[in-house]
Amino acid sequence: MILAIAMAVVRLKIDISGTRGDEAWRGLKQFEEIQSAAFGPQFGSSGPCRHAPDAPHAKGEWRGAEIRLATPLLAQYAVSHYLEQERVLDADVLEEAQQA
Repeated sequence: MILAIAMAVVRLKIDISGTRGDEAWRGLKQFEEIQSAAFGPQFGSSGPCRHAPDAPHAKGEWRGAEIRLATPLLAQYAVSHYLEQERVLDADVLEEAQQA
């Protein structure tokens, strides 16, 4: 028997300009009820960095992040939570099924 459990996913677009590495991501206040969270260009980006690895990100650079939550309702609350933060440019809810 295959059981599908609905898992809600929130995708974030995070302004990383003026920061180094994942500093902008680490500076976010995370939503308490998350199941997991990941940050990186695999979730979207403004393109490859054109600066030295130890230099601050350029104006206009952004990276994506993915937050997983137990229910779509929690995901809606998470979107509001993240959109209140200065570095979060956008947040959207996606739904997907996870097989258990």
